[in-house]
Amino acid sequence: MLRVFRGARPLAAAAKATANAAAPALRAVAEPKGILKPVPVSAAMRKFIGQPEISRAEAVKKVWDHIKLHQLQNPSNKKEIICDEKLKIIFEGKDKIGMMEIAKLLSPHFLKSK
Repeated sequence: MLRVFRGARPLAAAAKATANAAAPALRAVAEPKGILKPVPVSAAMRKFIGQPEISRAEAVKKVWDHIKLHQLQNPSNKKEIICDEKLKIIFEGKDKIGMMEIAKLLSPHFLKSK
């Protein structure tokens, strides 16, 4: 019984090697999907970010970078963000928002592509 499996090991190793060699080629061709796919943004968002297209994930990162750079988190309640003039433009003119509202408030700025 042991002889049968011993002979299959080199074949299995060769199959695994060819599968691993082909996998990177397949991954490179795939386009980003979902929140990683770049989409057109509104004029207000374009002014904030400086790009005509951006993925949702990247937009949230840029907003957080701005918040942290300008220290806009409320020191007593870190879940609250105090909006400066630049953030008020994209967050419907609100003075304060909760951190969990960011994605919801950014959503209207992502234009539907036809």
